Amino acid sequence: MAEHALEVDILANSALWRGHEALLSEALAAAAQAEGRAGTVSLLLGDDVSVADLNQQFRGKKGPTNVLSFPPAPGTNQPGFLGDIALAAETIVEQANFQGKRFEHHAAHLVVHGFLHLIGYDHEKPADAEAMEKRERAILASIGIEDPYA
Repeated sequence: MAEHALEVDILANSALWRGHEALLSEALAAAAQAEGRAGTVSLLLGDDVSVADLNQQFRGKKGPTNVLSFPPAPGTNQPGFLGDIALAAETIVEQANFQGKRFEHHAAHLVVHGFLHLIGYDHEKPADAEAMEKRERAILASIGIEDPYA
């Protein structure tokens, strides 16, 4: 595997994702390159039902959410595996429409957000949120996507 190369394993279970896989892979590759990471990410392009199931099972929360990130479990021996990211199509469509954004740009933002969570970023404290948002803006700009926070 080339330095800073990212392999993305995609499982799509909603027709709403058709035609958007390439941009999401590009966004993940840009995030990996910007952060100096290489490895494999598993990307579930899910629907609200599948993501709601994951949200309940792993976070104890009812209903879908836009993005979930799952770093490798401690003690697992999968060299180069960075983790899993799950996106909920209908929730992302609804949010994009409400915010006046293109679906694919909002989804690309969320996949970058999820990737940053996999490698240790969080937004619990204001300074951490600011740092994470700055990285998201820079990564998205590198692939021609406008500031998601504008």
